[in-house]
Amino acid sequence: MKIIVPMAGRGSRLRPHTLTVPKPLIPVAGQPIVHRLVSDIAKVLGEPIEEIAFILGDPAFFGEDVVASLESLAKSLGAKPSIYRQLDPKGTGHAIMCAEPSLSGPAVIAYADTLIRADFNLDKTADSVIWTKKVDNPEAYGVVNLNERNEIIELVEKPSEFISDQAVIGIYYFKDVAVLRNELQFVLDNDIINGGEYQINDGIKRMMADGKVFVTGKVDEWMDCGNKNVTVETNQKMLGFLSHDGENLVSNSVTLDKATIIEPCFIGDDVVLRNTQIGPYVSIGNGTTIENSTIKNSIIQNETQIKNANLDNAMIGNFVKYDGDFKTISIGDYSVLE
Repeated sequence: MKIIVPMAGRGSRLRPHTLTVPKPLIPVAGQPIVHRLVSDIAKVLGEPIEEIAFILGDPAFFGEDVVASLESLAKSLGAKPSIYRQLDPKGTGHAIMCAEPSLSGPAVIAYADTLIRADFNLDKTADSVIWTKKVDNPEAYGVVNLNERNEIIELVEKPSEFISDQAVIGIYYFKDVAVLRNELQFVLDNDIINGGEYQINDGIKRMMADGKVFVTGKVDEWMDCGNKNVTVETNQKMLGFLSHDGENLVSNSVTLDKATIIEPCFIGDDVVLRNTQIGPYVSIGNGTTIENSTIKNSIIQNETQIKNANLDNAMIGNFVKYDGDFKTISIGDYSVLE
């Protein structure tokens, strides 16, 4: 089994945090989004992962530190890491084809801007599985149209009339991803463009027209990381799940000086908390110091200094200095508010 991860986008909706860090490497509950997504997919697949291919953007932004992080992730799962580049953002189908040498055999394709919680058996009798989640407002999503055998016969983007309430979440299984590769090559060769880009859906539609069988896979939770507010909400949910699973989320190297932690919280290595109440639902990165503060439902990254803060629904980057009584904030890396 292979995992293919297109992640070349800049994550503009999550600025300022993505001005210095690619969105898939933004931490949620103490772990980068892409690390958590790939690890969770590997866990639910329940079989050896041969290769993990990452499709990155411009090396000036997705640099050697990003490559090293992703290679380490793949190796930790016993997989060969492969790094590809999409230097010209021409859409989802084009991104996948940038990893053309890896597009053979059984594979999962997963876009690195969401997290899931799932427990399922993969239907390997189908040619493809498209994971979906029931939503209350299907008109805001791409949804699947099913026949009487619950097979997917159509993909419909933001339907004006009800088709189904099963939204496509951006995770796909292909029994042989080479079939998708060949159809996407046809899309590129014949300049089939939708929304100004080459789309994975056009390759999938060609597979359906050729009689390939597509079925749905259901996830228990689908959590977005598209902007600051939903990322903080996803952090909250993930901390709840991890706490329920019995994971130890607080490092043994945390220094507590008249400080209280209301769980669940993730607190990294060498964090110092003085005259402070943390939690619930707070993630704090390594080497951060917080004094005279009350913080809940927030994400704070590495090597940051916070004083005299009362924060809720906040997201603060790396190497920040913050001293103030603001409440709901979003501060990128290396900012200073004193």
